[in-house]
Amino acid sequence: MRFASLLGAAGAALLAFGAAAQAPAPTPAPAAVSRGATPVFDGVKSRDYIRCGVSQGTPGFSAPNSQGGWAGFDVDFCRALAAAVLGDANKVRYQAYSAQQRFTALQSGEIDVLSRNTTWTFQRDIQLGLEFVGIAFYDGAGFLARKSPGLERAVQLDGASVCVQTGSTNELIVADFARTNNIRLNPLVFQNLEQIFDALFNGRCDAFNWDRAALAGTRLRAPNPDDFVLLPEVLSKEPYSPVVAQGDQRWLEIVRWTLFSLVEAEEQGVTSANLAEKLRSNDPNTQRLLGVTGNFGTMLGLSDRWAYEAVRQVGNYGEIFARNLTPIGIDRGVNRLWSQGGLIYAPAMR
Repeated sequence: MRFASLLGAAGAALLAFGAAAQAPAPTPAPAAVSRGATPVFDGVKSRDYIRCGVSQGTPGFSAPNSQGGWAGFDVDFCRALAAAVLGDANKVRYQAYSAQQRFTALQSGEIDVLSRNTTWTFQRDIQLGLEFVGIAFYDGAGFLARKSPGLERAVQLDGASVCVQTGSTNELIVADFARTNNIRLNPLVFQNLEQIFDALFNGRCDAFNWDRAALAGTRLRAPNPDDFVLLPEVLSKEPYSPVVAQGDQRWLEIVRWTLFSLVEAEEQGVTSANLAEKLRSNDPNTQRLLGVTGNFGTMLGLSDRWAYEAVRQVGNYGEIFARNLTPIGIDRGVNRLWSQGGLIYAPAMR
């Protein structure tokens, strides 16, 4: 009996040892994955502000405001990025560039991110040594024309002078449209947007070809907006994306996932006004977004409250859109969330 008891005790000990050996070890908090050299990210942290390239004055997207600062959809993205990375949405310095200057500024390291109604195209993606982060806004080119009797369609612009900006996709769009429809359009090319606005409003141009959302804002800048009509044709696909230089994978990931976090926040109903309530949510997706669980900020080399700060200080994607684009008459349209029939979509944060 004593021998049997000893055997039973030994067996139980072996079973316990085996179970202990097979038990999973506690999962350590994830660390930031090495991405090699991070010159842009290191520079941002060292100088404690982000250098953001913007337009020279695109209504609704990036334009000087009455307080002497900058405002707009693209400006607010840089503010959200600063909040995520540095904890303060005001730690941004803006530099305005023409369409022709913008890519050189990024390639040369003058700026950390280009947030300037910039279309993602094949040649730009392949040839410039730059990284397009993700689509922030879907648009298409169109014509803003001076009203004239019977003018309803763009094909009726045969013989018209058309303002376009140097270095933009619109030069090719105008040429393609004229050739496809067997009409003659006379492009007047300017480098500076202010020159274009002056030429359009003073009658040197019969029409202006640009992206339709920006044209809606341009019309409102006219001394008499009723003198101009936004023609109905959508001539191209113009997906806007923030852009960064190649050579810093970590910075690319930070900028990309800041954009996605703003979209994800809108989808989850997280706003700048209800963050305190949402921090107590039991939804695992909301917990990961706001840094309650998951350590996603740590993986990026940031605070786990990175997305929380972006939304708290600037707002989610829908709030940014409503603040900057809705007031100038731009409807959400295809820029609604995918769950509302639009194209705006963020990968899963898990």
